[in-house]
Amino acid sequence: MDAGSPSSHASDHDESDRQLKRVLSRSQLLMLSLGAIIGSGWLFSAMTADTLAGPASYISWIVGGLLVLFIAMAYAEVATMLPRSGAIVRYPHLTHGGYTGFILGWAYLLASASVPAIEAIATVQYIGPQAPASWHLLQSPVTTSSIINFPEGWLFTVFLLLVFFFINLYGARFLGRLNNVVMVWKIIIPVLTFILIFFLSFHSHNFAPPGGEATAGWHEVFYIIPGAGIIFSFLGFRQALDFGGEAANPQRDIPFATIASVLIGIVIYTLLQIAFTGGIVWHYFGVKVNDYAALGSPSSVAGHVLVTASPFFAIMKASGVAFLVSFMSYLLIADAFVSPMGTGYIYLGTGGRTIYGMGVSGYFPSATKRVSPRTRIPWVALLASFLVAVAFVSPNKSWFSLVGIITSMTVFTYIMGGVSLQIFRTTAPDLARPFRLGAAGFWAPVSFLAATAIVYWSGFATDVELIGLLFFGLPLYAWFFAGPRGLMNRAASYVVGVVFLVAWVLLLHWGHWVLTSASPTNPSQHAPFLLWYLLVAVAVYGFTALCWLFGTNEGRHLITHSLWLITFILAEVFLSYYGAFGVTSHIPKLLTFPIDTIWALLIGLVCFYWAVKSGYETEEIRSITDTGSGLISESPAAVAVEES
Repeated sequence: MDAGSPSSHASDHDESDRQLKRVLSRSQLLMLSLGAIIGSGWLFSAMTADTLAGPASYISWIVGGLLVLFIAMAYAEVATMLPRSGAIVRYPHLTHGGYTGFILGWAYLLASASVPAIEAIATVQYIGPQAPASWHLLQSPVTTSSIINFPEGWLFTVFLLLVFFFINLYGARFLGRLNNVVMVWKIIIPVLTFILIFFLSFHSHNFAPPGGEATAGWHEVFYIIPGAGIIFSFLGFRQALDFGGEAANPQRDIPFATIASVLIGIVIYTLLQIAFTGGIVWHYFGVKVNDYAALGSPSSVAGHVLVTASPFFAIMKASGVAFLVSFMSYLLIADAFVSPMGTGYIYLGTGGRTIYGMGVSGYFPSATKRVSPRTRIPWVALLASFLVAVAFVSPNKSWFSLVGIITSMTVFTYIMGGVSLQIFRTTAPDLARPFRLGAAGFWAPVSFLAATAIVYWSGFATDVELIGLLFFGLPLYAWFFAGPRGLMNRAASYVVGVVFLVAWVLLLHWGHWVLTSASPTNPSQHAPFLLWYLLVAVAVYGFTALCWLFGTNEGRHLITHSLWLITFILAEVFLSYYGAFGVTSHIPKLLTFPIDTIWALLIGLVCFYWAVKSGYETEEIRSITDTGSGLISESPAAVAVEES
């Protein structure tokens, strides 16, 4: 049989996984997930949440955490059945084949590989205003939207990424042990921060009317869930899933680590938000009492600059309590190194496992599956993850400029949790599931709808950026997967990919205003949205149709079973333009909150059942079920090499 055929690929789908080392314990998996959850989010998000939603912002943390919990519950069962490194990008390939798998894998790659850059940038932004010697790392004025200077800030950020790379290069065992130590600090400091502010400098009147309500409107309480870094802070639950192929006892430990990390995160972040809101000293920041929106406005008042750049540091400085001012506030500056760096090196490893998972699925060259015989980690994929992270550290990036789109991109891939749960119940019913989610017929669509709501609440400006980046990768499907694997005429794959790429670049350039937060004041300067959107739909469906037209029977099968995904993306973006989460002032708000959200969920529900109906028994899942077990044993040869 041809080595490049789908069937031959299915036969060795899990072969490279046998080279991975099964060393991560339950506590290490939990700490990897929790360590990714407690990162830069707690340093910045509380102030932004208060600015946009007022004291009702703590509700956003609870709701956001519960939505992520619904998603995590669906993945918990799937991960115990099929524990794999790079799991989240591999499941769509097993349920719907290559086209769906590539689109979601590409989205997850962009999201996971860019997080280390966000965490490194967060470190630079938090310490910059406090250490006079490091002010030159940032451009002025120094706020959470400040961007790093070139070359000093850029070089320092890349240096941090290099540290993340070498930590991962030493292997999973070293990573797990180091992270357990770092996590002691990462848990103690936020918890201590809440306790000290709550008991030494808490002002309950900050929650009283007129400030003690969602004065900006309840839609803002939901809008900040993806937009203020709240969901971004919870996304780390996936680490236990993506390191699953290196777990010592995955079927027992992955569900525990996945679900427990989210629950702990909800408690810690909600308490921190309450502490921040109650700790605000209004006169110190130069704003009127209960004027939450003013906390994020530019100001010449020194204290205000502190609150926008280093929120909890400023809260402690404003308290007037000697212990908080002199000692605890400087522990927070130290934590500005530890927390983001602790999350950054975890995510760099996740990015490596993501690229590795795409290599296993056949989307990337086989070199990305290469595992080091000594440390038994996917070192080529890890190096690629480092390079992608460096690419995101451009001199015009700030923490908030990256968080929104990365959150939306990541959560978009999470729609597959509930879908995979339902499909695997049909295509792999006999594989052992030590953790079996009860009432799956209810929780699977709830998981899908939770991800749908988060993506919709991200807002039009973010969602349209999502499709800009997402569909930019479509030519890679034709060039690197469909053509080489005989799923599409080879010559046609190159031509179709090039034609679409040129068309897509022209569309993004012509409709550039659409990809910004506001349109030009002169209508003649921008493309009409309806015309631009129609051409986008024609381009994406046209590319898909050409892949079907020039495809083999197998290639056409993959396309047919992926139409639900493209329709879901384009429908949600169109709705967001006319709903409450649109951006520009001239947009007619045809749908107000919560009617627009109800429509978004209805579209999501239709697409969920369409997605489940489109799932089938792929060659790869058949090769797994034929073995009778979703587990993979270590290669005896790899063990022998290590021991020697």
